[in-house]
Amino acid sequence: MQSTLWAGPEIISRAVKQGDYPVQGTRRKHPVSLRLGFAGDEFGYLIDMGLPKPDSTSAFSLDPEIKHETIWHGPVLRPSTMLVDRHGPVVRIRSKNVEWSIVADNLSTFDSMMTQLADPRNAPEMLRLREAIRAWRFYDHFRTDVDSPARLPQIGTRTPVLGNDGADLAAAIQTIREIGDGQALDAAVSDAFPGSRLSIVTDSGRFALAMEQHGMLRPLDAAELSDGTLRYLLWIAALLTPRSPELMVLNEPETSLHPDLLGALARLIARASEHSQVIVVTHAQRLIAALSEQKGCHSIVLEKTFGETSIVGMNELGAPAWHWPSR
Repeated sequence: MQSTLWAGPEIISRAVKQGDYPVQGTRRKHPVSLRLGFAGDEFGYLIDMGLPKPDSTSAFSLDPEIKHETIWHGPVLRPSTMLVDRHGPVVRIRSKNVEWSIVADNLSTFDSMMTQLADPRNAPEMLRLREAIRAWRFYDHFRTDVDSPARLPQIGTRTPVLGNDGADLAAAIQTIREIGDGQALDAAVSDAFPGSRLSIVTDSGRFALAMEQHGMLRPLDAAELSDGTLRYLLWIAALLTPRSPELMVLNEPETSLHPDLLGALARLIARASEHSQVIVVTHAQRLIAALSEQKGCHSIVLEKTFGETSIVGMNELGAPAWHWPSR
């Protein structure tokens, strides 16, 4: 919890920003709060977390407590669009006759209503939203070292979704070839490595990846591929998934890739964005330029001032409409 909180003073005055006075700590006036939320055309969700009251008898003094959770219909939270509301241990659901009914009154402060409650009859939207969030995918770091699971033969089962560690790479590639878009797979490989093609070698139920390259007399297995080549193949398996999620987040996908591969990666990301909302976090200007050339790409530039990260060109009046209810 501490590492997610703002480490600077609660208020930075204009005089401090102008350099007239040094940054100094001040006494906190507002409660500690970590607020997360999202809104879509169909449903929105928010969660407000804080720290518990000091208790010398507990070792969990830094374990966050959930103060408020809400699910609503539509892109903007209003009292009339609220469907499920949780305050402390109490969870209420708005029934079809627009009246509120309590479905739980003893929910633990460290448990989310999204994991503890499921009422398909009275609150189908909660179940639907929970399954949608579970389907989101976050790819932060693929191991490509000598001992990487992606380099080793693995038991092969149908794999429409590549695992976070990439251990099931060979199975994911074969799944794309059989029930996904095999032509897009071959095109993505050829786009990055002209004249190359992937194949899967099976042995007693174990799958191993092999790559045929132009000029080579034999295919190279995954253990022989460079870190950058293997990482790019992992991105192919992740982005050409036969089971597209509503949201996919890629953190610094350019890591270990040769700069010449960033154009092909941008085209691969653009293709995936036809079926999913794809958010790419990157510092690579070359990848940013390549993505900017793709249709439908929107760029958000962040800047850091006095340790505070903000969106370039956005002020309080230009921020998206968002309402955080009180605790």
